[in-house]
Amino acid sequence: MAMQTGLIFHPYMRPDRTARQTFEWGVQSSIAADKAGFDSMMISEHASQIWENIPAPELIMAAAALQTERIKFAPMAHILPHHNPTKLAMTVGWLSQILEGRYFMGIGAGAYPLASYMHGIKEEDQNTEHLNEMVRESLDIMEKIWKREPFFYEGKYWDAGFPKEEVALTEEDEQHKLANYSPWGGSFPEFAVTGFSPNSPSMKLAGERNFKPVSIFSGKDALKRHWDIYSEANIKAGFTPDRSRHAVSQTVFVGETDAEAKREVMEGPIGYCFTRYLIPIWRRFGMMDGFARDFGIDPLKADLEFLVDKVFVVGSPDTVVDKINTLFDEVGGWGTLQIESHDYYDAPEPWFRSLELAASEVAPRISLPTTTAKAA
Repeated sequence: MAMQTGLIFHPYMRPDRTARQTFEWGVQSSIAADKAGFDSMMISEHASQIWENIPAPELIMAAAALQTERIKFAPMAHILPHHNPTKLAMTVGWLSQILEGRYFMGIGAGAYPLASYMHGIKEEDQNTEHLNEMVRESLDIMEKIWKREPFFYEGKYWDAGFPKEEVALTEEDEQHKLANYSPWGGSFPEFAVTGFSPNSPSMKLAGERNFKPVSIFSGKDALKRHWDIYSEANIKAGFTPDRSRHAVSQTVFVGETDAEAKREVMEGPIGYCFTRYLIPIWRRFGMMDGFARDFGIDPLKADLEFLVDKVFVVGSPDTVVDKINTLFDEVGGWGTLQIESHDYYDAPEPWFRSLELAASEVAPRISLPTTTAKAA
């Protein structure tokens, strides 16, 4: 079985883009990825960042639902501390029904302090322990709502309930039954959790609950550590870790030749984004350290060309296959390459061609890793 391809849409749009342009690019990207044969598209939820401006990823999914055929969608992620769990459970269930099962749910605790503050979480409460408590309580409530069994819950952060439904004795009674907003097919959607830091608590949560782990690539050591944390928690909870469920988010560009691919990344929208936005942020918050450690250099010397040559997966199909197979050998492999999307709104052809090559010329040549860890 070959590696799957996915798109992760943050979306890294230039700050001067309008909401309409960001929305259009999301829908256009979903259609192109579906036609290229991609398996999934994750759409981020960001309330505060001007470069990552999608406060409601479900709107793009809904617009794409009738224009795509096979690709699965996920918010990546709904920030659970920012949502009323009952409202979110109903929204998720309805969207899952609209997509007729082409849906899985990404969840997170929140990475941007300003977004948490906007949702009423004070600075002193924006610590990992507090936010993860909110995530767990939110999950419990959503699962109760989807079961459609009577309950009333008074929690630490939210209150919620599901009323007892009286038996319909007349046709009039039938007209007033409660709408069913459980996910498609009546079962819960698959959950996915992203992790970035080497000791990510999200990977532990994913393992405990047998959720799909999604690693934002931050270096080889961090990626290996993610799998160790996930698999240890997964085994302890009685499950069997499966590397084919592991998705890794990475910057990827596939061109007809190595030179063409590198030039497009260095001079095009990807290079623009990293030079103006991501590299300064990564240096400021120590996010470049893992990449620099992998190659034994000073993080301050890790510039765009270093990233393109050493960290990103850039090149012709043959080169990209070789780079991914090398990474598989070094870190153990994964099941889905989740390609980071960028702002090719003005001239999408090179980007869409890269997606086609990734799905048709690269992924089929990457074999999935075998599962080695077993539940106790």
